[in-house]
Amino acid sequence: MTFPARIDVHQHIVPPIWAQTLAAHGLDSGGWAIPAWSPTDAIAMMDQQGIATGVLSVTSPGVHLGSDAQARDLARAVNEYGAEVVRDHPGRFGHFASVPLPDVDGALVETAHALDTLGADGVVLMSNAHGRYLGDPDFEPLWAEIDRRGATVFVHPAQPPMPLLPGTPAPLADYVFDTTRTALNLVLNGVMSRYPNMRVILSHGGGFLPYAAYRFSGLTSTVVDRERNAEDILRDLKRFYFDTALAASPSALPALLAFAEPGHVLYGSDWPFAPQDAGTYYNHYLETYPDYAPGQAEAIDRGNAEALFPRLVR
Repeated sequence: MTFPARIDVHQHIVPPIWAQTLAAHGLDSGGWAIPAWSPTDAIAMMDQQGIATGVLSVTSPGVHLGSDAQARDLARAVNEYGAEVVRDHPGRFGHFASVPLPDVDGALVETAHALDTLGADGVVLMSNAHGRYLGDPDFEPLWAEIDRRGATVFVHPAQPPMPLLPGTPAPLADYVFDTTRTALNLVLNGVMSRYPNMRVILSHGGGFLPYAAYRFSGLTSTVVDRERNAEDILRDLKRFYFDTALAASPSALPALLAFAEPGHVLYGSDWPFAPQDAGTYYNHYLETYPDYAPGQAEAIDRGNAEALFPRLVR
């Protein structure tokens, strides 16, 4: 089977100022070391993995490290850097802009600057902002603005507000949990039903959302909120888009494809935080999956992303 050149919606950038700021704070990415990055290395990886375009984003812990003022400055710096990389390598990169949640006012300002001035392809939000999840009522103005613009949001997991398990970095286990937790929070707090114009991509196949979706819908409608029926909950859960990063496995991929709406599954690599060998490992399962519908594999690799990001259509 041949595959079109992929659009990778889950690829990371490591701006030098971001790496330096994390080091100054004694931080990493949930117990995961910050890898080296350069556009040259990224393009070399992409050429080897059949990726035409990587949509870049800063990963956890994001840009808000405690101070609103510093977070605003850091968001602006990493977004300017990302926009420069995109300009310098036409067609090879896009970028999701970082915003300084939980500073809502700062996030609104940076969203406008990134989308209107820098030409960002959307914004990236961490799954929680210092323990506050994305359905938090205080974040409503940001969701309203994103919806008004019909913008795309990429939700990347962060370390949940709990201690790490010894010997278990957050990306190994906790990130899967936190993606699911924030997605359910968005649905139960009505964000996904109130704002129909925005598009929200969940990392790593949505955590375990596809596997547990009917648990969420059945128990919500019978125990948590009897005013909402199971079909309404499922409709809102199915509004999410999902990337395949670290999720294209023989057990996860069937559940994801069975749950996701047509057109809602996108290719993702998670490079360089997931090394190239990991990308090869999951690409093998993605490329050899036996039960695709006609055209489905090509749509995951490229077509579904082109529908979200028309500027990447070739």
